[in-house]
Amino acid sequence: MPTNLTRYQHLGHLHFITFSCHGRRPYLGSPLARTAFEISLETMRLRYQMDVIGYVVMPEHVHVLVSEPTKSALSRVIQALKLAVSIRQTERPFWLARYYDFNVYSERKRIEKLKYMHRNPVSRGLVNQPEEWSWSSFRHYSTGEQGRVEIASAWLQGWAAARDTHVSNARRGAPAPEPFPFAHP
Repeated sequence: MPTNLTRYQHLGHLHFITFSCHGRRPYLGSPLARTAFEISLETMRLRYQMDVIGYVVMPEHVHVLVSEPTKSALSRVIQALKLAVSIRQTERPFWLARYYDFNVYSERKRIEKLKYMHRNPVSRGLVNQPEEWSWSSFRHYSTGEQGRVEIASAWLQGWAAARDTHVSNARRGAPAPEPFPFAHP
């Protein structure tokens, strides 16, 4: 393992993070374990005030695309996330010690990383289409559906803007707008 690992944080970049189960074993192979990861990710998103741009939970590893948290260092958040997941599971050790961190410095790279994550279950033969894998942010991007993890995206921003406009108009006595097109059926 490298001893002089350099991480580039506090630059305002997004971070594409990958970490794996110990020995690349499929400790996240069950729906219950993958759901536990999602719940832990959402808890850490709220606790450390960071945006989750995208994620996928695979049987033996995870990918997340996140902003830098405002309440702590990113390494502390990853440590807390890994701990929160591992204490709910029986396997020991659960995670490999390190994680891979790639700074996402452009819109092109953001899209590239999201596509990679969302296609991962298909390329691994777990499903035929990305929307069939429940443990990723793909459905949010394709339909606006909110899952267990709040995704910071144009869908969410559009919903918030429509909500704020509706509230502002209601205060002025203006008629309600047409239903927002990103709303759930």
